[in-house]
Amino acid sequence: MNTITTVLIAEDEPLAAEALADWVKDTPGLRLVAVCEDGDDALAQIRALQPALVLTDIQMPGLTGLQVAQALQGHDWGAGQPPRIIFTTAYDQHALTAFELHAVDYLLKPFSRERFDEAIAHALRDVAPAGADLAPVGQMAQLAEVAATLAAPAHAPLTRLLVRDQGKIFPLQVDAIECLRSDNKYTAITSKGRSYLVRLPIADFEAKLDPTRFLRVQRGCIVNLDCVDSLTPDENSQLVVQLRDGTRITANREVSKMLREQSL
Repeated sequence: MNTITTVLIAEDEPLAAEALADWVKDTPGLRLVAVCEDGDDALAQIRALQPALVLTDIQMPGLTGLQVAQALQGHDWGAGQPPRIIFTTAYDQHALTAFELHAVDYLLKPFSRERFDEAIAHALRDVAPAGADLAPVGQMAQLAEVAATLAAPAHAPLTRLLVRDQGKIFPLQVDAIECLRSDNKYTAITSKGRSYLVRLPIADFEAKLDPTRFLRVQRGCIVNLDCVDSLTPDENSQLVVQLRDGTRITANREVSKMLREQSL
């Protein structure tokens, strides 16, 4: 007889909630029992329905996902056991706290279906008895390193970032970053011909990068000056920054003026 794993989703972003719900429904062996839009409802529904697996955002109206997980630790589950929890969030700085609360995985938005499947497989593999620490030591250390990297003191410039690619986390040396470009939600980090998309505002990176090496030439673009090949004025007297890989970025007027004043 096949085992059915009941799943509850706590997510206030409609598109994210819809995607997660569709993926749960498409996954054999999973049954969706509820979708909650805030932490208070999620806590009540988890206690009432006792799902085996919870996919929860961290930043939600009412209780946060972390507060929900903390409240569940003190709940009397009777003959059952607490649900396994997968956190979904746009920010890595909560990773260490998440694993201290015995999360089985941590999905950093925007995550792919492949990464979702990987987290589900991890959650369903080797089901631990009630009260056991569900976070493997190696993975806990890895995510703790992510948290420590992003939580580095403001006065200490970053020397490396931990980025995701194809479901894996690996270190990227800041020296190897050529430029960072951002829209309203994401920052694309370019290094050695590859681009890594991170859901963090570019201002977060600017505050932690070495200002003697990294320059914000536009509102949505930071360049590594060590990777600049040339600076050429355009017809509007603004400087066009050409990187060694051929990328061309026009600096705004204020930055163009500053660069001119610094030239010998």
